[in-house]
Amino acid sequence: MAQPVSNSDKSSSDLRTRVISAVVLAPPVLAALYLGGLYFDLLAIFAAALMAWEWCALVTGQRKGAGSIFFVSGILISLFVFVFFESLYGFSALLVCSAAILVVGKILYADQRIWVLAGVPYVGLPVMALIWVRGIEGMGMAYLTLLLLAVWATDIGAYFSGRTIGGPKIVPKISPKKTWAGLIGGMASSGLIAAIVGNYFQLGEPFPLFLLGAVLALVAQIGDFYESWVKRRFNVKDSSNLIPGHGGILDRVDGIMSAAIFLWVAIVIGLFKESAV
Repeated sequence: MAQPVSNSDKSSSDLRTRVISAVVLAPPVLAALYLGGLYFDLLAIFAAALMAWEWCALVTGQRKGAGSIFFVSGILISLFVFVFFESLYGFSALLVCSAAILVVGKILYADQRIWVLAGVPYVGLPVMALIWVRGIEGMGMAYLTLLLLAVWATDIGAYFSGRTIGGPKIVPKISPKKTWAGLIGGMASSGLIAAIVGNYFQLGEPFPLFLLGAVLALVAQIGDFYESWVKRRFNVKDSSNLIPGHGGILDRVDGIMSAAIFLWVAIVIGLFKESAV
């Protein structure tokens, strides 16, 4: 007779799967971040294709078919135009993609075409932001390193402070495990990392960098809440099962995507001391 699997054994197995997945995925991501250029751009575009497929499946309930191919193709074309031509043309391609969804969406997506349409900026703009930031001459890797470490510090700080302190939940109907204590801990952790990393790369003074990191953490949490709300809206646990133990790509990068947009704007308006824009 088979023995029932205990919760502790299941948790241990899940943790092992998550660690293995992270170890496998980390090297190509870090290598692309370091190498930059076409290596990073192509990896970002590949990830965008997977995220576009996840989004379309999430909001339509269909993982295959013409609708998914049409949506993914539109995102890919827009990003290739963004990389190989002027950035403005990339934005224009996103607008054309949006217009095409409105025109043929009734046929391909029925009543969900507005949700599919929402995926165009949701997937396209953050990936454009990441590509643009990494492409900044001499500073791109520094900016993205700060972004990634700040968001990761947010998750770690929120996890430990939330479990240690507990307290009231932020929005229990959307994300029942996230507490105000976790948010504050995540913002503090992100601010500290941003101050250290930003000072190392000479991006500014420690205190403004700390504040920037705290805001990045807040923006990342908003992105996390948004994806959680969409998944609950469509009664879906994970955006996909592409990453064993982690769910989908969108589940792992929802905070990075919203933070990337904020970082893009911060650089453009000159919040950093050193800017090659």
